[in-house]
Amino acid sequence: MSELLFRDDAYLRQATGTVVGHTPEGGIILDRCLFYPTGGGQPGDSGDISWNSYKMPIATTVKAEGNDIALVQAEPAALPPVGTKVTQTLDWERRHRLMRVHTALHLLSVIIPLPVTGGSISPDKGRLDFDMPEALENKEALTDSLNRLIERDLVITEGWITSGELEANPSLVKTMSVKPPMGEGQVRLIRIGEGGDQVDLQPCGGTHVARTGEIGRVRIGKVEKKGRQNRRVYLHLDI
Repeated sequence: MSELLFRDDAYLRQATGTVVGHTPEGGIILDRCLFYPTGGGQPGDSGDISWNSYKMPIATTVKAEGNDIALVQAEPAALPPVGTKVTQTLDWERRHRLMRVHTALHLLSVIIPLPVTGGSISPDKGRLDFDMPEALENKEALTDSLNRLIERDLVITEGWITSGELEANPSLVKTMSVKPPMGEGQVRLIRIGEGGDQVDLQPCGGTHVARTGEIGRVRIGKVEKKGRQNRRVYLHLDI
């Protein structure tokens, strides 16, 4: 399994790695991976890798067989051979916007305390689907509440519990459609706020900003009815 550099430091923008394999589809597997792979509604990272005098644009990153992560090249080209040491450079602006949207969606699930049935993230907006029989009464008031929560500049930290502990605390799982990220019996928890200021704690394998103030202002966009009692709520970055 690759060393997950994005998990250790979501702000790391460049790192070296060694090619340890290729997928049948032409993906590149590294021993140390800076790029987050598509999962949990968050798209895979993009950027480039370079070695010797070559530079290869990376369009996205995906999970491969087993626990491997594969970098997907933007255009067909000869792959760096196994054993090649490469420099990975992240498209940081895109990643950071994804981090901001992802963290804002955690807070959206705080101000709308209903079960989440799905979600997705893009660099400019995201959405959560809620088990919501009744329509939202006042989007503007919810937007104000969300921005006040962001402006508290709450610290965001991670912790780990066992899968058994998670099973004993099912209320931690807000998302009904996505299995919490587990690895070797461990579950990663993302905490927003500390002590008496804690506002959210839930399993998540994605990348997040370090403090809520980094998100900036957001607004709640359109709300779509999806099925008998599901509603899709869109969230947009304003800056």
